[in-house]
Amino acid sequence: MSAVDERTIYAKLEAMKDIRSKTLQLEKLKLKIIREVENGDAEEKCLSEYRRELELLMQEKMSHVEELRQIHADINAMETVIKQAEENRIRSINMANRVHEEYVPLKTEVDSMRRDYLGLERLPELHEEEGTIISPDRFQNYYTANKSLSTPSATFSRPPLSAHHPLPPDAPATSLPPSAPPGFLPPPPVAMRINKPPELPTNRLQQAPSTIGIGHPTFSRQQPPPMKSCLSCHQQIHRNAPICPLCKAKSRSRNPKKPKKKDH
Repeated sequence: MSAVDERTIYAKLEAMKDIRSKTLQLEKLKLKIIREVENGDAEEKCLSEYRRELELLMQEKMSHVEELRQIHADINAMETVIKQAEENRIRSINMANRVHEEYVPLKTEVDSMRRDYLGLERLPELHEEEGTIISPDRFQNYYTANKSLSTPSATFSRPPLSAHHPLPPDAPATSLPPSAPPGFLPPPPVAMRINKPPELPTNRLQQAPSTIGIGHPTFSRQQPPPMKSCLSCHQQIHRNAPICPLCKAKSRSRNPKKPKKKDH
């Protein structure tokens, strides 16, 4: 066998070795591709199920949001009904009190006429009638409140000045000293000296009284906080709220701030 034939055989053996190793690597890659394709198909099926479940959850969420909105509407309606019922109750109580004011003197007059002219007993009171719903102290609070409002307030009377500075009973109105020269005028009485206002300098009388400016308090109207609509339940929430308090969804700004570029 010549050297050329040996080199040819060696080259073929090396090629067969490379082909075998690359064939094994190709089989491994093929199996890996098949396995990944199967995984992708399985994940696709799971993904479709996940999306369907997400849609159901979103529908349930919106139904709960609608229920919550309906509950808020029912609460507002019930508060309105309660307010109207309270106003009707107060109106009925006031009307009953006013009618009772007319009823009491008329009943007193009728009872007096029955007793004086016919010798009959008085008519029963409202709370004494059979099957009545009026209690004995039903109108007592109303008359007590009116009596307290109609009580006159005490007046304050200032005592006379002579009570603070009484004159001695035995002292004369005017008295001259024993060694007074002729033509000497007696001093004014004590009461006149007390009541006489002190004399002020001329320059003080000419001064105009100073005016004191009274400032009126200023009330500033408080502005409502900035609000925005939730992207999930469309309810009004605070602009800086990170999470909606109704649907618990994360609140995202429609105009997010762009990050500043750092200068290198």
